[in-house]
Amino acid sequence: MLQHSICTQASFYYRIFNSNGVEVEQCGNGARCIAYYLFLKKKIDKKKICVSTKNRYLFLEHVKNNIFKIDMGEPVFTPKNIPFLCTSEQSSYSIIIHGINYFIYVVTIGNPHCIIQVDDIECVNVKKIGSELSTHSCFPEGVNVGFMQVISKKKILLRVYERHVGETHACGSGACAAVAIGIRNKILSNNVVVTLLYGQLTISWSGLLGHSLYMSGEAVHVYDGIITF
Repeated sequence: MLQHSICTQASFYYRIFNSNGVEVEQCGNGARCIAYYLFLKKKIDKKKICVSTKNRYLFLEHVKNNIFKIDMGEPVFTPKNIPFLCTSEQSSYSIIIHGINYFIYVVTIGNPHCIIQVDDIECVNVKKIGSELSTHSCFPEGVNVGFMQVISKKKILLRVYERHVGETHACGSGACAAVAIGIRNKILSNNVVVTLLYGQLTISWSGLLGHSLYMSGEAVHVYDGIITF
């Protein structure tokens, strides 16, 4: 079901495919890129528009220059909506893989995320743990796995293993998921700077259910091209 049902007339609809051809529900970084593309190509003449993806509406706002703010909707922690198979909803969960017990948090920001808090993301085997969790039977549709290191209540470091893809240089929805988990568990403040391998994002959320989470960051034009078949 599309969220933000009040937006009955989206200006644009778009689809997102990973490099292996698998279509995904939505992509936070992709939303900023779409926003910048529409602005760059003069497809829009106002600062804020509504667009739709496979399962939700998003509001894209041009802040200034190449900075865009995305209304990502409400984080959802209900297991069946992620989906995550468990007996009851909890603030955190435990999964044992090869005799190792992992404490995880789960949330959907339009796509499923599993977050693990770590002491040092440089010492984590992101590929091994990420691949095992992303295909775990508790996640029937797979899951993106985020490894979060808390620097302060206003700053975190994050690495993300995306389902079907592997570790990526950055993940916008993963940043949103990590901050939502941190705010929900009173680890983080309501405005957090997330540092990923290839850039930073600012995530804001009031922490109240029914309220949207916002992601702000840059988008950069790399090149134009033509695809011939």
